[in-house]
This record gives sequence, C-alpha cells and structure tokens, in this order.
Amino acid sequence: MTAKIKIENLKKSFAGKDILKGVSLEVAPQESLVIIGTSGCGKSVTLKCLLGLITPDEGAIYIDGQNTVGQSRKQREEMLHRFGMTFQFGALFDSLPIWENITFRLRQKMPMSKEEARETARTIVGQLGLGSHVIDQYPAELSGGMQKRVALARAVADKPEILLFDEPTSGLDPITGGVIDDLIKDSVKRLGATAITISHDMASVRRIADKVAMIHQGVVIWCGPASEMDDTGIAEVDQFVHGKAHGPLTTAINASALSEGQAE
Repeated sequence: MTAKIKIENLKKSFAGKDILKGVSLEVAPQESLVIIGTSGCGKSVTLKCLLGLITPDEGAIYIDGQNTVGQSRKQREEMLHRFGMTFQFGALFDSLPIWENITFRLRQKMPMSKEEARETARTIVGQLGLGSHVIDQYPAELSGGMQKRVALARAVADKPEILLFDEPTSGLDPITGGVIDDLIKDSVKRLGATAITISHDMASVRRIADKVAMIHQGVVIWCGPASEMDDTGIAEVDQFVHGKAHGPLTTAINASALSEGQAE
C-alpha cells in the first residue's frame, strides 16, 4: 500500500542552526500519527514543511506518491485544498461570527449563499456537540474549549482527506481535553482522513494515536505503534512518555543552557 504521506530525509536550517537533520516518516491512509518531542526539536517545522509554508533545504515529501517539495504556487494551493488544520491557539477570525469562521475556506472554493453557509455551519457544530445558536456568536464570546471545537469545525468543513492538529488540547482542563480528543477521533473516522498531530499531552496521545513518532535533536529517534511507546528501550522516549524529571532530555537541556551562558 502506498503511504498517504511519506517524508524522506528532511533537513532545514535557520541562521546556520540545524533544526531538521534528516526527518523521515510514513503515514498510512486513514492512520493517526502523533509526533512528540521537547520544545524546539523540530515538530512544528516538520509540519510547516509538509504544508509548504517552509521549503526544506533537502529531502522530499510525498502525498499519495507525488513529491510536493518544489511545487509551483498554484500546485501548492491545489495541494493545500486536501488539508484541514487546527492551530495551537485556534487562529479564529475575531471579527467574524462563528458561521463565517467555519465556512471561510469552503466559501473560497465554491459559491455559497449566506443561508447555505449558515446551514452548513449549523450542521457541523451540531456534529461537534455545540448548540446551533453558537454560529451567530463571536470567538471572544466562547470558552477555550468551545473555540477549540469551532477550530475543529473549520478544519473539517470542506471534508479534507488529511487533517493536521497542532497541540489540540493545549490550555484545556483534562475533561475538556478528553472531549476534544473524542471529537478529533470521531471526525477523522467520519471523514476517513489521515491525521498528523503535534502534542505534549501524553494522555491525549494515548487517546488519539495509532502510531507515535518522537523527534529529538532534529531526527526521528523512535516510531511505532502507540501501544509500544511505554517500553521502547530508548531512554529519551522513556523520559518523555513518562514525564520523568531526570534523564537524557533534561541533561541535554541543561548542557545547552550552560553552553549558551558561557558563550555570552
């Protein structure tokens, strides 16, 4: 079976600092992959390369077997129509009511009357457990959890085949986070979509991941079924997954901080 997404030897540097040093990943159709790792390890840069927002220095990214690196602007825009994404802080348009937020991209792709757009938004928020009255409210009037649901509604509105989630439960209490995870799982299953999520929330990872990959120092140090991440035999993975205060990850962070202090 051809991988839905295949990333090969992705490298990217900024101002002489290597961020990605050869990231390689594969995601099967309808599979849910969660990428974990400490802050600054390259998770977000990998996602931005996948979206074409950043051009890698080396490597290839295949979607259904087609290399998307180096595509023209038109090709990239066409490719992006296949993606839906939620951002860490929602990124909703504060000046637009919820129905316009949800249908914003959909209305760019096809002509829709105001009533058609409102009805579409009403249907989607209903699927995500929100009352229909929400569509006439503004983002500032909603709680953090409700904003996350609206962001998810916007991501799935045009039924994308690939969904990307950047810290979907960040800033939420455990109960609301669990609700969001259930909605993500339901949306991915309903659409038959392939999903990639970035997360630090291990409870969330356990709920939504089929497969987990850990990036450390710019490379994937482990990738496998979520059921196997508790016993990989890799010290860095073990420390991160179990949230241990002491281990190679904190040793590396402390050494980096000391090095930067000496340089100053």
